[in-house]
Amino acid sequence: MSNEMEAQAQPMGSLADLARQSPELNDQATLQGISDIVAKLAPLLQGKRLHNVVDLLSAVSDVVDMADDAMVQKMMKGYEEVVAGAWNLSNITRHSAAEAGRVETPPTLWQGIRELNRNEDARRGLLVAMNLLSSVGRQARIAGEPITED
Repeated sequence: MSNEMEAQAQPMGSLADLARQSPELNDQATLQGISDIVAKLAPLLQGKRLHNVVDLLSAVSDVVDMADDAMVQKMMKGYEEVVAGAWNLSNITRHSAAEAGRVETPPTLWQGIRELNRNEDARRGLLVAMNLLSSVGRQARIAGEPITED
């Protein structure tokens, strides 16, 4: 048998034997560090909250194992779309506020409606807002309906 196989075949000694044989574990700084870690982990162990940390690490490990290139690309695309949408909304809001601030006297309601009627982009924007409100209303109606039992 080779040395590796002999080492695997022999049962490991106690933790105390390992601590005595390992030069790293006999270092005073290492022992102090382990003592500090144990002191911080003690409340987690006593309250069985360390189990939650282990479960979280297990879930993260599962996600990392499942993550393939296509999944990562989809997540990146979704992130980019959200960031781009927020950026555009921020720019549009800033531009609109600057435009409104440049006008000395804001138009009356009827003048605003007349200008809105002449501006195709404004009408298209109003249509987008109406479609958005329609979709939100539809979802609210569905959410308000009683849930049927199966």
